[in-house]
Parts: sequence; C-alpha cells; structure tokens
Amino acid sequence: MRKIYLILATIGLFSINSCSVYNFTGTGKIDAKTFQVNYFQNNAEIVQPGIERTFTLRLQDLIQNQTNLNLISSGGDLLYEGEIVDFRITPMTATADIKAAQNRVTIAVNLRYSNKNKDTDDFEKRYSFFYDYPASSQLIGRELDNALEEIFERITQDIFNDTLAKW
Repeated sequence: MRKIYLILATIGLFSINSCSVYNFTGTGKIDAKTFQVNYFQNNAEIVQPGIERTFTLRLQDLIQNQTNLNLISSGGDLLYEGEIVDFRITPMTATADIKAAQNRVTIAVNLRYSNKNKDTDDFEKRYSFFYDYPASSQLIGRELDNALEEIFERITQDIFNDTLAKW
C-alpha cells in the first residue's frame, strides 16, 4: 500500500511541475516586462470618426487582461504601432430586383511590432476582418457598435496570437 502512495505522489509532483510550462492565456514565456501601444492613426479613405481610439484601447485592454505585462507610454519592451488603412462598405448579396440585400463593412489595420529584447520577433503585417449586416439598415448606432465589437475583437486577438502566443 505504501508503494502505491509513493507512485501516486510521484505522478502528482510531475503533473504539477509540468504546469509551469503552460499558462491559461497560451502565451508561454514572454521575455518582456512592459509594452507600449502607440495611437493607431486612421488613414483610411473613408474615415469613421473615433474608431482609431476604440481600436487602440481594445488592443491595450486585451494585452493587459491576458498577460502580466505593464502598459507604459514610452520605452516599452514590446512596441505596437501602426494605422487603420482601410474602412469600406461593399454590397455582398442582391435581391431579385437588383438591390443590395446585405452589406459588408471591412476594416484593415497595418501593424508594426517590435520586441526590444528579441529583434528576430519584429515584423510588419496587415490585419483585416469584416462584419455583414442587412442592407435595409444603416451602419450607425447599435449596428456600428456591433460591427466594431466583432471586427476589433478578431483583429486584436489575431495580433495577440501573432505577437505573444506565437500561434
């Protein structure tokens, strides 16, 4: 009976010890203590007021909530900067009388990421996502809020995965 307890204790210790390699955010080991998110300027041809501020805050919040990194205003170990490069609305489906039945809003963000502690991680990449909505409604108010919520959630998560989770 004593050998069974010893075997179970050994298995338990190895199980607990192996948990230090993985964390619940999936980031692994981050070789930084601070991060900086510069203001993402809106350089799209069609300017939707306020989306640049919303995007910048969403990216900051996501990184703060899923890591133990500290947000600072300058000199961060990790630097996120870029601009919103596209905001467009296009018809997606048509009705029998050749009118739009559904529209799609697409937002694209150009990101420049740099890691002060590991230059090989630096990159520049364009991220985009879309939101479909009925053509009978306008992209204002609650519909705009829903679109920005879905688009920014996807883009910021993709940025997080590429820069910190390394997926």
